[in-house]
Amino acid sequence: MSNTSFPFTKKNYRLMLIGLGLIVLGFILIGLDGQPHGNGILGLTIGPIVTLAGFIFEFYAIFSKGEKS
Repeated sequence: MSNTSFPFTKKNYRLMLIGLGLIVLGFILIGLDGQPHGNGILGLTIGPIVTLAGFIFEFYAIFSKGEKS
């Protein structure tokens, strides 16, 4: 039998799902902007910041060390 180890642990996958949720939330916030062409506070400031935070969180989730069992 081959003992294969997976590159990610449960912790990594949970963190990746949280990051993906932040990215989706950021795009939803951009879409909810009521100003024409997305020129309001949601479309220009809050939405992109949340989306960027999601991508940064994804990098953290990928590079974080999992617990050794």
